[in-house]
Amino acid sequence: MKNKKVLIPILAVVLIALIIGAVYLTQRSETVATVDKEKITQEQLNEELNKQYGASVLNMMISNKVVDLEADKAKVKVTDKEIQAELDKMVEQYGGQETFNMLLAQNGVTEDLFKEQIEQNLKVTKILEPSIEITDDEIKTYFEDNKASFDTPEQVEASHILVEDEDTAKEVKKKLDEGGDFAELAKEYSTDTQTAENGGELGYFSTGQMVEAFDKAAFAMKVDEISDPVKTDYGYHIIKVTGKKEAKEATLEDSKAKIKEDLLATKVQEQASTWLTEATAKYKVENKLEKDAE
Repeated sequence: MKNKKVLIPILAVVLIALIIGAVYLTQRSETVATVDKEKITQEQLNEELNKQYGASVLNMMISNKVVDLEADKAKVKVTDKEIQAELDKMVEQYGGQETFNMLLAQNGVTEDLFKEQIEQNLKVTKILEPSIEITDDEIKTYFEDNKASFDTPEQVEASHILVEDEDTAKEVKKKLDEGGDFAELAKEYSTDTQTAENGGELGYFSTGQMVEAFDKAAFAMKVDEISDPVKTDYGYHIIKVTGKKEAKEATLEDSKAKIKEDLLATKVQEQASTWLTEATAKYKVENKLEKDAE
């Protein structure tokens, strides 16, 4: 739940950095546009970008440098595994890798640059965490207020083979009926490039995470059952259900770790701005853009 709150600010920061970084790679005297015979040069574009975004990007860079210095002092390290785990959480919150990639693409943001900002956020979290207290009463209240979100809905584990047309779908289904290996046929036929090499595996999902027709078919099937072709806007799916989990009501004990994680994320967000201001005050910061603007 918390990850959605931090995603948009990260995107905004990363996008601005990308805009500035990309245009400065070009020669300053190069013409980047013309209107009739009037030229707009790279230098003019750079000046305009500096006016609009320069202060924001520079302040971000200063903040990141302060975070790095404070992390070094506190002997805080963030591993690639931790960064990937945080990214995976965000991907899950946004409905899967495809949707998440689309969001990054719409904002012109690369995953690598996005990971860099995740690393900064994790450093701040690790620095602040020792000073943050989370009481049993807070955990209990949070559980009671958000109990439904901790309940586990019924889930289905499935694999699929996605093809473009009905004839191909029927051909694949015939091969499966004749004893063909589902995973091998997924690798051979599936147009879903994200799952084909893994035999079409989708993992576990709950109601509403897939498109309606796919959802309806999968939840009506038994384990090890293979569907007839199912039509959606993506094409024709052949679905194999490989596992099922019954709905489970959450308990406070089972939910404590996740609640502490959510409460910690909230408190870090609340304290981060003040902490960064106080931390920055410890250093001699010279911002020439601010001086030039005076």
